[in-house]
Amino acid sequence: MDNWFVQWNTRSCSRRQFIKAGALGLAALSLPALPLPALSQRVRYGFIQPRLASFFTPSSGGMVRCNLCPHNCEVMDGERGECGVRENRGGQYYSLVYGNPCAVHIDPIEKKPLFHVLPGSASYSIATAGCNLHCKFCQNWEISQARPEETYNFAFPPAAVVKNAQDTNCPSIAYTYVEPIIFYEYMMDVGRLARQAGILNVSHSAGYINPQPLEALCEVLDAVCIDLKAFTDDFYRNLVGGTLAPVLTTLKTLRRKQVHLELVNLVIPQLNDNPKEIKKMCTWIRDELGPLTPMHFSRFYPLHKMRNHFPTPVATLEQARQTALQAGLKYVYIGNVRENPAENTYCHNCGKLIIPRRGYMIGEVKMQDGACAFCGTKIPGVWQEPKTV
Repeated sequence: MDNWFVQWNTRSCSRRQFIKAGALGLAALSLPALPLPALSQRVRYGFIQPRLASFFTPSSGGMVRCNLCPHNCEVMDGERGECGVRENRGGQYYSLVYGNPCAVHIDPIEKKPLFHVLPGSASYSIATAGCNLHCKFCQNWEISQARPEETYNFAFPPAAVVKNAQDTNCPSIAYTYVEPIIFYEYMMDVGRLARQAGILNVSHSAGYINPQPLEALCEVLDAVCIDLKAFTDDFYRNLVGGTLAPVLTTLKTLRRKQVHLELVNLVIPQLNDNPKEIKKMCTWIRDELGPLTPMHFSRFYPLHKMRNHFPTPVATLEQARQTALQAGLKYVYIGNVRENPAENTYCHNCGKLIIPRRGYMIGEVKMQDGACAFCGTKIPGVWQEPKTV
């Protein structure tokens, strides 16, 4: 290993345990977020304490209409919405996952993937059970397609999340692993406290949310990586359980609200790898979001309900990247491929290497005050930790 590369986690952490990262065998840090005795005392099976949900409308006959995401579920008394974590109880809608995560880890920020946010830093990452989409290729399907009574969960209120992020020297909190929209109220309350503490709020999301809750959420979000799963409705309907249009609306809203935005597209052979479709998608990104929007093309590996499918050839990812560059996008990356030069960040103005990467390791960052150290051009992203409010 070249000695100019450093491990991603240069901050002080009390316990280090390296695990293999999927099929790549890359080193990724996964630490318990609390001392082990405390974890064992706080973990329990099932949900802990329901919380009245935001964005629902009571209707006749004791039904409620959920206004959080484009499914707009109409839910009978005693039933749940599409996400499986919101329940109608006597004409009132409740979240069953508030303060109730089933996954708590410290990850490299690059895992989200967010390449233009505090490179090499650690991100305190949380998720609950549930999801409002049903991707047949989901890599976290054991929790995303589960209900909260089917997982072991932490009793972990918002203030405790923020304190643990501070105690483990994490400059950001990430809402990730499943669709964080489904634990919206929890994310909002953690996010407000994180803002006061000078901690960034970042999210990995599919962007399947209605405009009104998204507008409110943007007030606490600093950076988001959106899964743009394909650029056709057929793909979304058949493989995801949603539609494309609301995701595009979300992307335009995030850009308008000036939340730092990166995109990731999981390229699946024969399903969303058509060069014409990729060109159409990248042209839309250039025109609607701007050519400096970072774009990640990620390699598919057989998982969940697509175990008989085959992995994405690296050549397909390289072709997708070339298509994106030709369409005018300036920051285009390849993910889930070991030691590919397309992991690096190059200044869009002078072309010099400014952030070298090898998996979750980075080399010396050639930037000053958010600008290229060679030519002084501002680079899109979040490059400094926020100040305490």
